[in-house]
Amino acid sequence: MKRKPDSSDLTQAQFKRLEPFLPAAKPGGRPRSVDLCEILCAIMDVLQGGIAWRNLPHNFSAWQTVYSYFRRFEADGS
Repeated sequence: MKRKPDSSDLTQAQFKRLEPFLPAAKPGGRPRSVDLCEILCAIMDVLQGGIAWRNLPHNFSAWQTVYSYFRRFEADGS
């Protein structure tokens, strides 16, 4: 099921500009099962909405998944 767009969502053009800065999937591992654009939209929702990670709307990936990507981006300086 496709989720309804949110005001904090990135456009495809914005995502394409950010994509080169995002880490590639780990070589030799399982294929990435999440859409990085959706992960970024979820992170933006938390940051712009001032909500707790655990209160991330259910139409996004699990909050733990989104938070782990946020921590990786933060650690990498992305």
